[in-house]
Amino acid sequence: MTKHEPFNERLDLTGAEATQTLNQFFDEFYLPMAKAKNRSARHTEVTYEKHFRNTLGPVPWEEVNQRMLNAWLRQQIKKQLKNSTINKHLFLLNRLFKTAVDWAALPEGVVRLPSLDRLPTGDYRQRFLDQAEIKRLLMECDKIDHPYLSLFIRFLLLTGARKGEARTAMWRDIDFNAGVWRVPVSKNGRSRRIHLSHASLDVLHSTKARSRELGLPFGPTDYLFINPKTRTCYGSFHLAFFRARDAADLSDVRIHDLRHTFASLLINKGVSLYEVQELLGHSSAQMTQRYAHLQPNKLRRRTEIVSQIVIGP
Repeated sequence: MTKHEPFNERLDLTGAEATQTLNQFFDEFYLPMAKAKNRSARHTEVTYEKHFRNTLGPVPWEEVNQRMLNAWLRQQIKKQLKNSTINKHLFLLNRLFKTAVDWAALPEGVVRLPSLDRLPTGDYRQRFLDQAEIKRLLMECDKIDHPYLSLFIRFLLLTGARKGEARTAMWRDIDFNAGVWRVPVSKNGRSRRIHLSHASLDVLHSTKARSRELGLPFGPTDYLFINPKTRTCYGSFHLAFFRARDAADLSDVRIHDLRHTFASLLINKGVSLYEVQELLGHSSAQMTQRYAHLQPNKLRRRTEIVSQIVIGP
């Protein structure tokens, strides 16, 4: 192990050596780029400060090796973080290293950097609500003393949107005539269009009526679900949602599972994976492929097409 382990001392980041560390690369190059292109830059910054700034960050590029990365990984495991959480940190670390190489930001003589493989996490967790569960959940949401919870949950179920997209949506983003909701910046950093059903438009009309009843603004630059106390968007709906889901005996359901439910309802009604990909705003078909197991009967019926051609009716 080098003198910088167990990463509890910080180097003097002044002078020439400051141009040869992960910290310097992150601060002067990566973070400014992320802030310009990615709405999740703040989350990236917080993750870096907590898990890299005082550990791998001060180490000169020339001294970064596989043994040092393994020591960092062991520290992550000792913190009793979930494997899925550690994998997010690994993703950021490997991306930082790759970007440093791609941008030729490494000192002369350093042409590549080591990497770490993802930890096993088991099968991807998916939870789909059936019709009876949806009914129970909505019934309990209606009982919760929250001005918008019931409307917010209905809107997510009817659109398949991410909670952050709905939470930060403004009225100017909604085109009632075209039945389209434009998300200015989605998770992948690009804008996307969400097609609105008649039911989801009805929810929006009810949301506007609720704001009017509460004396809250609903102009173009106001949020759909506006916090009466702060007059801005809600930071979270989790506490109210947890009360509703527990009362509905659905304690294993997360808000994000409403998005999974939207997809499963479509696929079980014969909608293609390509169409679901478009409706969910997935940037790649691989992300939508996790729902392929919901189509076994449909896929089996498709094999009969070939049977009829080869064998005959």
